Amino acid sequence: MVSIQHTTFISPSTDLTAQSWLEMLAHTFSPAQLAVLQRACALAEPHYAGKFELTGTPLMQHALGTASILVAMHMDHETLAASILYAIPVYLPDWQEVLSAQFGASIAMLVEGISRMEQIQRLSELSVRATQDAAAHAQQIEALRKMLLAMVQDIRVVLIKLAERTQALRSLASSSAELQQRVAQTTRNIFAPLANRLGVWQMKWELEDLSVRYLEPSLYKKIAKLLDERRVDREQYIADFIARLHLALQHAGIAAEVTGRPKHIYSIINKMQRKQLDFNELYDVRAVRILVKDVQACYTALSIVHELWPAIQSEFDDYIARPKSNDYQSLHTAVIGPRGLAVEVQIRTHEMHQHSELGVAAHWRYKEGKQSEAGFDEKIAWLRQILEWQEDIAERVNSLAKFNHELFHDRVYVLTPQGKIIDLPKGATPVDFAYSLHTDLGHRTRGAKVDGSIVSLNYKLQNGQRVEILTTKIGAPSRDWINPNLGFLQSSRARAKVRNWFNNLSLDDSIAQGRAQLDKELQRLGVSAVNQEKLAQRLHFNKLDELLAALGRGLITPRRVALAIQQELPQKIIEAAKPKISKAPDEKLAANGIVVGGIGNLTTQLAKCCNPVAPQAIVGYITRDRGITIHRDDCPFMLRMLEARQERKLSAQWSTQLLSKTKPSI
Repeated sequence: MVSIQHTTFISPSTDLTAQSWLEMLAHTFSPAQLAVLQRACALAEPHYAGKFELTGTPLMQHALGTASILVAMHMDHETLAASILYAIPVYLPDWQEVLSAQFGASIAMLVEGISRMEQIQRLSELSVRATQDAAAHAQQIEALRKMLLAMVQDIRVVLIKLAERTQALRSLASSSAELQQRVAQTTRNIFAPLANRLGVWQMKWELEDLSVRYLEPSLYKKIAKLLDERRVDREQYIADFIARLHLALQHAGIAAEVTGRPKHIYSIINKMQRKQLDFNELYDVRAVRILVKDVQACYTALSIVHELWPAIQSEFDDYIARPKSNDYQSLHTAVIGPRGLAVEVQIRTHEMHQHSELGVAAHWRYKEGKQSEAGFDEKIAWLRQILEWQEDIAERVNSLAKFNHELFHDRVYVLTPQGKIIDLPKGATPVDFAYSLHTDLGHRTRGAKVDGSIVSLNYKLQNGQRVEILTTKIGAPSRDWINPNLGFLQSSRARAKVRNWFNNLSLDDSIAQGRAQLDKELQRLGVSAVNQEKLAQRLHFNKLDELLAALGRGLITPRRVALAIQQELPQKIIEAAKPKISKAPDEKLAANGIVVGGIGNLTTQLAKCCNPVAPQAIVGYITRDRGITIHRDDCPFMLRMLEARQERKLSAQWSTQLLSKTKPSI
């Protein structure tokens, strides 16, 4: 079966009113859905009255134009309502409460997403324009594209923003040349590639064509004149070409899907510049694609095309027999069609097409001429599968609504005070942020502000936040930063920079740093006596100084040392207790009234869960961070804990000196 896909957007007339727009939708939406759209228009109109969009278009007209583009995409009523209300946050102080009450959480969330995208876009555009280095400029543009996607909880926000930008470009003709250039440049850098990646082809073509119209007006007019026919005529030519091809394939028994479109002006200009060709050397100004079930059908379809129209021999490429280096496969040919006009024809299987559109040979990566991250590609591929906006797109709205941060769960995009976008791993902190900018800045970090408020250095950054680092003139990293339990660093790159700083310390300094760290851990655990040489051996060091140097340089974490101390401690106590088995505990060592394993000089504390008092039977328990706690031996909590942690149990008893002072209970 051959399907002819041919989609165009309807540009609303300049005198379109909310009422006439609603009447146009009477047969598209249910009465309940129309009522929501009517309430959206009723709320927007008085706030938009007398207000104008950047291009000079009345704000209500601009909103209706945006919504009309989304109607052509078969979007749901919530998306249309949000597109009408997109500017409400500017004019209504309590807009969140009002929208939630009148339209529900879903529409309010969409409007909030549009507002956030707008704010981040404006701030980031300043940084992109200020970046002089070409490579850094391209990197910032790419980061902005990713951040705009990561910022939103619902992909419909991106579609609304793309539609809004399309409508703005349509209204830009009467604006100043400076504004035309600025809006068109941002569109070509940011929004057209987003539409491309998401597979919203018709919107992509219009965004690109309108952008080049303002960025390169003389070249645009030249190509438009060379085409020497209106777009609608070119589209009709392709439709007639497909219809004839359709009949021929059908008569030959070839099950195929045929699509086609006239090549848009931006694509023509781009190809002429990229390949340094003259307009007359282009054979794919008009293009048709045939999708079939297998390779044999590809070659059969090719022979049918060549039977119908004369082939241009120099324009044939067999990428099925000889795939491109990125595994792209397809048959490319060009023929002289009706009226002597050249038409490019691509023939491939559905599997080849899937690979070309969504795999490593993805169309967008080829066009943008760059490599990308595999994980990001997979997410874009998933989105494009969802966004194959055909007749059934309305039925996919539930899938669209489920698009959230999970797609971009592994990255977070934040801004410097100057608006530069920084790409960090999810869960990154201000310390990660500082080290991503400069190693020395990271070393000197002592505090941070996020969106103007002071935060802790292990604060987890969120998408779109603006981060400012507070520093000292001369400083050094804290050893706590490489302690994974404290959560100061998420980036392995930043963690390596901190460890490298400690590695560069002199041996004496490293040993001194390590000694301080070891003493700190012993104090934290409440341990005053442990064989440190044996502790070093337990951690696979020949001498204590080697352990201390490694600890001082960050080659071994305090956590590992603490675990080794806890493993060493019970054995020490048992060994120390052996010669005293037949004797009473050493009363000189029992100043705190408690003897643990025959030793009374250990730091202990009474457990609050059971509050043991003499002469109740007691037991000791080694905690991870509070030394040894003393419980009643029938404490329910202890009985549960010791089921899996017998190695932490220590024998304990009250000293005879304390017991002699304790009156027996009656």
